[in-house]
Amino acid sequence: MGSMTLKGEGKGPLPPLLQQYVELRDQYPEYLLLFQVGDFYECFGEDAERLARALGLVLTHKTSKDFTTPMAGIPVRSADTYIERLLAQGVRVALADQVEDPQAAEGLVRREVTQLITPGTVTEENLLRPDANYLAALATGDGYGLALIDVSTGEFRGTHLYSRTALYDELVRYRPAEVLLAPELYEHPEFGEELRRRFPVMLAQARFDVEEARRTLTAHFGVPPQGVDTPALLRAAGAVLAYALETQQGRLAQVTRFLRYDPGAYMQLDGVALATLEVFEAQFGGGEERTLFGVLNQTRTAPGRRLLREWLRHPLLDRNLIEARLEAVEAFVRDAVLRRAVRRALYKVHDLERLAGRLASHRASARDLAALARSLRLVPALRAELEGCEEDALLALAERLDGMAEVRERIEAALVEDPPQKLTEGGLIKDGYDAELDRLRGAAEAGRAWIAALEAKERERTGIPTLKVGFNGVFGYYLEVTRPYYAQVPEDYRAVQTLKDRQRYTRPDLREKEREILRAEEAARKREYAVFSELREALVPYAERVRDLAAALAELDVYAALAEVAAQYNYTRPRFSEDGVFRVRQGRHAVVERHGAFIPNDLELSPQQRLVILTGPNMSGKSTYLRQNALIVLLAQIGSFVPAEEAVLPVVDRIYTRIGAADDIAGGRSTFMVEMEELARILQGATERSLVLLDEVGRGTSTYDGLSLAWAAAEYLHDTVRAYTLFATHYFELTALPQRLPAARNFHVAAKEEAGGLVFYHQVLPGPASKSYGLEVARLAGVPPEVVTRAQQLLAGLEARGGDAAAEVVEALLSVDLSRLSPLEALMLLHRIQERLRGVAVNEG
Repeated sequence: MGSMTLKGEGKGPLPPLLQQYVELRDQYPEYLLLFQVGDFYECFGEDAERLARALGLVLTHKTSKDFTTPMAGIPVRSADTYIERLLAQGVRVALADQVEDPQAAEGLVRREVTQLITPGTVTEENLLRPDANYLAALATGDGYGLALIDVSTGEFRGTHLYSRTALYDELVRYRPAEVLLAPELYEHPEFGEELRRRFPVMLAQARFDVEEARRTLTAHFGVPPQGVDTPALLRAAGAVLAYALETQQGRLAQVTRFLRYDPGAYMQLDGVALATLEVFEAQFGGGEERTLFGVLNQTRTAPGRRLLREWLRHPLLDRNLIEARLEAVEAFVRDAVLRRAVRRALYKVHDLERLAGRLASHRASARDLAALARSLRLVPALRAELEGCEEDALLALAERLDGMAEVRERIEAALVEDPPQKLTEGGLIKDGYDAELDRLRGAAEAGRAWIAALEAKERERTGIPTLKVGFNGVFGYYLEVTRPYYAQVPEDYRAVQTLKDRQRYTRPDLREKEREILRAEEAARKREYAVFSELREALVPYAERVRDLAAALAELDVYAALAEVAAQYNYTRPRFSEDGVFRVRQGRHAVVERHGAFIPNDLELSPQQRLVILTGPNMSGKSTYLRQNALIVLLAQIGSFVPAEEAVLPVVDRIYTRIGAADDIAGGRSTFMVEMEELARILQGATERSLVLLDEVGRGTSTYDGLSLAWAAAEYLHDTVRAYTLFATHYFELTALPQRLPAARNFHVAAKEEAGGLVFYHQVLPGPASKSYGLEVARLAGVPPEVVTRAQQLLAGLEARGGDAAAEVVEALLSVDLSRLSPLEALMLLHRIQERLRGVAVNEG
């Protein structure tokens, strides 16, 4: 970026303070430098303006004899609050702290950048979000390489993808806090702009060089990690690791392994499906409680919460693995006493996953170690509870619950139960643990005992009843005498401070005793820090075992949470069919039923009945019905019980959704274009093992265009794709499809016009709806009566012209120059005309 110039006014040289700021700022051009000046972190020039805009601060000015520049700052004491707001806006922060005592400094106080904080590499517990905090890197090379790292836990994974669509799907699944782009992607106008709209994005050019990436990975792991086997993935993995190492000052010991994963090994859920099904985010607000994750998340631990998210991102395809999870959940459903005992213990377990990361990187605090000991104290009882059951999955988990008694005993022997946050102020180590520390503490205590006895002794010696011994940070220990007794002050007292009605004194032996105490206390603090550091270093090799324990406890937590949900909300264990049968009896929507009365419905699909044409009025529940069945499939394949009386399901490889209207104004795509792109993706990607949800395909264009597209899409899904398809529509012409498509069936959501207006029964029944009730819904929505009345008149006229519909279809289909068609193409067109006429005839009765 080149050397920074400081915005300001004046012709003279920069003052030394500003020159130091500019020099540090030049070292980190991609960061906002927060420069400590006493009790504040300050920015100057353009950075000050940027900080003021980001945080809504008042902009001031730094003025010297020859130079004036904008200035803005935040208090050091409350910096975390402001930094959190900066990170949320994608701002990268460099902290330049004073590294010497201003009173002892000769001239300008020395400052150094002590911390680089970015959205994707933050490690401070109070700045981290509860969910996984991923940093991602993307590179090209016969496809796309995607690498992800969570610095707080040490998780490092990656994959190779062959389409931009698949890449976007993975990014939506993981929701990285920050994305690094290789130069060819950063400079790509369409791709770069799309990513910048969604994530904090930066260019990390040098790190994406193939050889540089290989050197970074080899230097960290000793050998290139297994699975980094394509140039694109090599570049991405090397770049993300190099960036993480830079922000962590070269310390990344918690990253001990790389996992190459294959998205195809899991059910495919693209970004549209995740959004439509409201798995993690509610589409119309309402917070987490209105999402599937919010309903399921009764986890007790932070790693359990993160694991539940991971399971929802990646539902399983392996039936054996699914059944193993279901066995564990069922064991907890059956045994409520065991479930309560496990959940009660887990509630007291700390975030061992992130604690293991801090331990491995030598950053664990005394409170971290005390939390580790308290958590380990719970493990033996948890293990005993699990060993008392008969379920193999829980017994296998019990084997993984490593109590690490030697670690717990060592921490408990060394640390006080509730140590202070700061490591350098003492009060960490128990008495009796270290002989040298005990000696120094004893010396300090003996000095304080001498001073404590001094007050009584001096009262007796001087005859001054109000004499007392005190202490402050300026004068140290002192003897205080009130005004009436000034005449009785001994000659060996030396005055140090005069107040309104009293005077303070010292004397040589008191000063010497104070120096002895201070020397002993300072030595004790240093010794205590050394003892703690030795303890922490001794425990670093256990970091991997702590991480493994965290993984086992997280899995246990998710099983118990899913069982709690199943027990509370009357879920049932799903079964998996061998013959492709898809049967749900009295199924419910997992989220909607939590917020009001809900009417359950059935669904029956099979290879012989795989296309449902669902009709009914708006607001009757068609979309809810589609979504609830998709959520039942999703829940089953993460190993959860499902909201239904019975569920017999195939293992589904993908869930596709095309529901609702949405546009992309910034991207220049209309609602209809977005709809067609989603439809194209479904028709190209779905298989006979997929579940497809379609709602109102073709409504963004003219009636005949839309109807033709919907009709043709339904035929293609039935004849070619053969996917399980739920197709909700207002095109009543589509209800003719079951007469020519053997695996298609009509269903409708019941509604009836009564004296009080339109009544929705929210029941899905066989057969097509009798009418769309569009005008009735308009009336319910509050459309003015005169508009509804006029619409009724127009509708009557249009229905009277129904006999002309066939002619219109023929005219539309014959608007092709037949002379340009081959005989085969002409024959196919005539066959198509015949089919459409048959459809019109059926719908006209």
